[in-house]
Amino acid sequence: MAGNFKKKRGDNDLIKHFEESLKKQEGLFYDLETYERIIDHYVDFGKYHKALRACELAMDQYPFSVEIMLDKAQVLSNIEAYDEAIELLDKAMSFQPSEPEIYIMRGSILSLLGQFEASIDAYEHALLFSDHKDDVYYNMGLSYQSMDKHQKAIRCYKLAIEENIHNENALYELAYCLDVVEELESSIAYYKQFIDADPYSHAAWYNLGIVYNKLGQFEKALDAYEFAIAIDETFASAHFNMGNTLMNMSEQIKALDAYRKTHEVEGPSPETYCCMGAAYEQIGQHELGLRYYQKSAKLDNLYDDAWFGAGICLGKQEKWYESLHFLNKALKLDSENPKYWQAVAEAEFKVGNIISSLDAYEEASILDPQDKKNWLDWSLVHYEQENYDQAIELILSGMEDKPDDADYHYRLTAYLISSGKYKEAFNYLENALILDFEKHTVLFDFFPKLETQKALFKIIDQFRKDNL
Repeated sequence: MAGNFKKKRGDNDLIKHFEESLKKQEGLFYDLETYERIIDHYVDFGKYHKALRACELAMDQYPFSVEIMLDKAQVLSNIEAYDEAIELLDKAMSFQPSEPEIYIMRGSILSLLGQFEASIDAYEHALLFSDHKDDVYYNMGLSYQSMDKHQKAIRCYKLAIEENIHNENALYELAYCLDVVEELESSIAYYKQFIDADPYSHAAWYNLGIVYNKLGQFEKALDAYEFAIAIDETFASAHFNMGNTLMNMSEQIKALDAYRKTHEVEGPSPETYCCMGAAYEQIGQHELGLRYYQKSAKLDNLYDDAWFGAGICLGKQEKWYESLHFLNKALKLDSENPKYWQAVAEAEFKVGNIISSLDAYEEASILDPQDKKNWLDWSLVHYEQENYDQAIELILSGMEDKPDDADYHYRLTAYLISSGKYKEAFNYLENALILDFEKHTVLFDFFPKLETQKALFKIIDQFRKDNL
């Protein structure tokens, strides 16, 4: 740690000298390694225009340096100046045609541009020269995956793993693609062959755990993660994923222990803090949940899951104005997430912003038209405003995808009764009782008056006697 502190202090002194020299318009001269430290510093902090300025000064002094050309091309890619980046890579290629990083970066940029076939061609060239073929195969897999060519992606990920079984990214994406093509079950044998060859491969056990977790075989997933940890106690990803599996099993307390171990091994991370927040939220400790979500957001203020979790915790404490503040932060970071729109809609309703609430529910329905909860909650806002016709219309819209869902039929029954359309209501009530008799109790929440409940109970009881 002392070495890292000295390096950081040295870099800060270097940046200070560099920037002061620029202000004073003094002549600058650094060796290549120093320029790369300056560029890396700016890139690490997202100061791409300053990084670009450093690249330009470096190229003035080292016009034939392929390393600086690559640095500049990466910075240009970061600011989405893709054409300039490609042009610079072509220039670097003319100087050093056997440099694999040129082709890898070219492939990455072409992939960002959606030119996947061309990106794969670039990666194939990189394979001719690269000593790290697993990374190249992994990137090829991503390009195939983006084209929905999952079988070809699977082949690339398997080649990456054959080159380096510790390539966790390739192993994880392989499991995802196998899941997509519904071959996850058969992949267990694939992972086990690595374990047979090397029983002490923590990476093989870890990825077997991922497969079992995706298959919902949580006990087997835990066993696999435990083997991985027994081989390497410092394997942070295994501790983290064990926590996720325990969350799937509703074992939040044990999950917290796994996340704490992750934290001990790899230090703080927004993902771990966020998961700890979720665990505390799920066991009803909302203050602690909020605290950990805020820790997560502090480490990465662009981590939308953390802002969302904080908003949910505040909502569960009925602190709706504060909740809305955090939920809107999450929504600003990911405006395509229907769950965020739903949560904002609920918070807007709770603070009395009915129009904003209805607008948010509408956005959620556009993004995920098959989400039943959204249709039910959206219609409920209209119902509580006594806009029964609008409420009924929304339920009918939701039913288009799920015409045999009992929840829709019960809700429609309640709305039709409230609007005085009794004949229609009883038709839907009969359908609801046939689809799922046990759910009939939800109707009583809409009609607190005892005489109405008695009348409903009489109808339902008669149906039960006649049909069950």
